[in-house]
Amino acid sequence: MQAAGFLSEQATVVATGLLLVLCMGLWASGLVAEIVTALLFFAVAMLLRLAPTATVFSGFASSAFWLVLGGMVVGLAMTRTGLGERLARALAGRLSGSYPGFIAGLVALSLALSFVMPSNLGRIALLVPVVLVLCDRFGLRPGRPGRTGAVMAVGLATPILSAAVLPANVPNLVMSGTAEAQYGLHIAYLPYLVLHGPALALAKGALLVLATLWLFPDRLAPLAAGAEALPHTPFSPAERRLGVVLGLTLALWVTDSLHHIAPAWIGLAAAVVCLMPRIGVLGPEAFGAVNLRTCFYVAALLGLVATVDQTGLGARLGHALLDLAPLHPGETLQNFGVLTGIAALLALVVTANGAPALYTALAGEMSRASGLALDDVVMIQVIGYSSLFLPYQAPPIILAMHLGGQTLKDATRITALLGAISLVVVAPLDYLWWQTLGRLS
Repeated sequence: MQAAGFLSEQATVVATGLLLVLCMGLWASGLVAEIVTALLFFAVAMLLRLAPTATVFSGFASSAFWLVLGGMVVGLAMTRTGLGERLARALAGRLSGSYPGFIAGLVALSLALSFVMPSNLGRIALLVPVVLVLCDRFGLRPGRPGRTGAVMAVGLATPILSAAVLPANVPNLVMSGTAEAQYGLHIAYLPYLVLHGPALALAKGALLVLATLWLFPDRLAPLAAGAEALPHTPFSPAERRLGVVLGLTLALWVTDSLHHIAPAWIGLAAAVVCLMPRIGVLGPEAFGAVNLRTCFYVAALLGLVATVDQTGLGARLGHALLDLAPLHPGETLQNFGVLTGIAALLALVVTANGAPALYTALAGEMSRASGLALDDVVMIQVIGYSSLFLPYQAPPIILAMHLGGQTLKDATRITALLGAISLVVVAPLDYLWWQTLGRLS
């Protein structure tokens, strides 16, 4: 199960567990820079030979790594060509009424995009540069709480609310793919949306707006909010070329079910076009402005999750949780809460991307222990893995934080608050909605 190293199987599992606690603790606390923790993981995992080289460095081969890199290049192109400013001006009139309206509009826009654009990271890369320009126009300069609120509202709305839309994020795809492969369960788009949309998208979206306004209170600058639109200027050649690239990229993202090209490779191709001489909009030296630290963080996080799975630590943790879980036939409310908690805890340990594979593999046993239908057990996990408490659990939050120039402390504050609200408020609402639909009977 693990690499042929000098440690015994048991010692490898223990060492992996200690490394997991260390890395997650450092990422959560921010005691050292994320890049230092990322390099620490690579160094320790290879020195102790916890897993094969291909597993430890598997994050660099993942689509998430390349989508982050491509998204950063495209975001830089939007800033330097001025297209981001132009898009922001087009949105400014609709979002300039008040600061609460601004935040609510950004959350609604993030949710709406999840129906047409399948990649969380792609949506973050597209939205955050525009949000920053909007903040500048509304007087929310760097350091203002409103700027932090706007960036983090988009950063959380994008991966968390999209859990209600089946093809809109990675954890959903992992869950549905594992359920079909292991149990033959086919999860349909519309029933899934009806089941999860009201609580996980609408109610949680409203609560995200309230949490943002509470943690990051601010107001739009009066002059910026009421200012007249700037005179129309014609598109520059660079803006026109970038507009074509973005249009084609978005069209390919939206139609990925037809051509089956992963969003990451579409985003990477867009980045290459942006850097190409003559037809592109950035010189090759512009690549030096890309924040590769975030890319390394994503690669280390994914490599750590793969190492936890490779060594068998993930399976052991899952079965240990199952042994301790108070699941009893007939105790529907208790079983619902316990299963939601298991999924949330797994997401805390192996991130939201890794939790569905582990939880779904145990779903058959949990169904027998709880007496709940297998498809209900599988669906309950969505409530849990969409209840995030720390930014590292979802790479899109980290990408939004870095693109928007926000601190880990601020990102952790709002993520932890929304995670607590999700379990205390949203999960009970979801239970009542399921009861209304006749589920869990």
